[in-house]
Amino acid sequence: MAEDGTRTQLALTPLSRPRRMTVRSLELEITQGTEPSRRHGPLTPPIRVGSAEGNEVILTDPTVSRFHLSIEGDPLGLRVVDAGSTNGSFLGAVRIKDAYWPEGTPLRLGQTSLSWRAHGEDQPVELSAEPRLGALLGDSAVMRALFSTLRRLAASPVAVHLQGETGSGKELAARALHEEGPRRAGPLVVFDCGAVAPTLIESELFGHERGAFTGAETAREGALARANGGTLFLDEVGELPLTVQPKLLRALESGRYRTLGGAVEQLTQFRLVSATHRDLRRMVNEGTFREDLYFRLAVVPLKIPPLRERPEDLILLARFFLRQALGVAEAPPLSEETQRVLTARDWPGNVRELKNAIERAVALGEPEAVESGQLQDALRTLEPLARRGDPTSLPLEEAKRRFEREYLVRLLARLPDKVLAASAAELHPKSLERLIRRHQLKGGADGPT
Repeated sequence: MAEDGTRTQLALTPLSRPRRMTVRSLELEITQGTEPSRRHGPLTPPIRVGSAEGNEVILTDPTVSRFHLSIEGDPLGLRVVDAGSTNGSFLGAVRIKDAYWPEGTPLRLGQTSLSWRAHGEDQPVELSAEPRLGALLGDSAVMRALFSTLRRLAASPVAVHLQGETGSGKELAARALHEEGPRRAGPLVVFDCGAVAPTLIESELFGHERGAFTGAETAREGALARANGGTLFLDEVGELPLTVQPKLLRALESGRYRTLGGAVEQLTQFRLVSATHRDLRRMVNEGTFREDLYFRLAVVPLKIPPLRERPEDLILLARFFLRQALGVAEAPPLSEETQRVLTARDWPGNVRELKNAIERAVALGEPEAVESGQLQDALRTLEPLARRGDPTSLPLEEAKRRFEREYLVRLLARLPDKVLAASAAELHPKSLERLIRRHQLKGGADGPT
């Protein structure tokens, strides 16, 4: 923010020209089993395989799960990801969860075996000309391809399901779908299914009438009513209680719903976007998520890549967050040592964790060092204890104290919301608060003192 109160415009310079990205169609052949169709394709990854309607490859084999596995494209090869199937997926004699599938190696699921071969020539993937879309930022080919896909989907009314790890940018992608689409003038209502108590989620979604339950002293609109004419973003939809799912499905299919305690059906129309860090296909197999609701949500499933799958974006993002933290249009280039520290870390909290780390480094670092792009010393204060020396050189209680503090710092960097952080740590929120005070941490996005 400038001295006169106006917002500083942050310049953005891409690090490189758009990269080339291609995709090749596959033909899958059933080499063992009793399936009536022996060949499937050509198909373009991702390819879902299972016994349920809606998969790209539907198998009648009774030993195959409804959502058995997916076949995904990857710069390093073709990947098979098991979706929590009952009988497992095998490459040769090895049971796998997530593995590359070499051509010529049989893939067995249930009593069926598959092989694949490439079909036709490599086809170029459309890449965005710009290294950003809305608040999403990335110069890598995978992100430019995502931006192009999001722009195309924004013009369509189809339901989009965003799957990605915590901190990867799912909400920013949902906002881009809204802001680039024809309903941009309407409201964008964000409903976090994981942040509402299970006993209140039905009331928060559908609204309630006065006297509908104890404490309902006034009528209240729900998220479905507030989203009318705009976009409803159901975040962490995998946390939605099974008892609420049938009512939500009916509302999504008919555009009609009843408030709690209401006698008259209400009408609503909105664009639907959902997201979760969980695998809904696995939850369907486990019986904790309705199959019909999954298909209603995931008309177009779209993966938001984690930061580790686009390492070429790391320094670009760090530079951008440094500009934001300093509130200037141009920030100094990051020193080589700072870049080495950044690229050596795993970033399990993805872009959100990186942003929080840069903000902490600016707050904790020496002003002269920060202004010259020397953030390495401040960043090292966030590294795990194991990277700073042998913990066995310390007394046990001191090592435990240091580890506990480091754990809390990294946990809150990944999950600034302390309710979600407590859940991830399997702690009661009050217990987490006590630990934060004990280690003199501010908690959340503010980080250590």
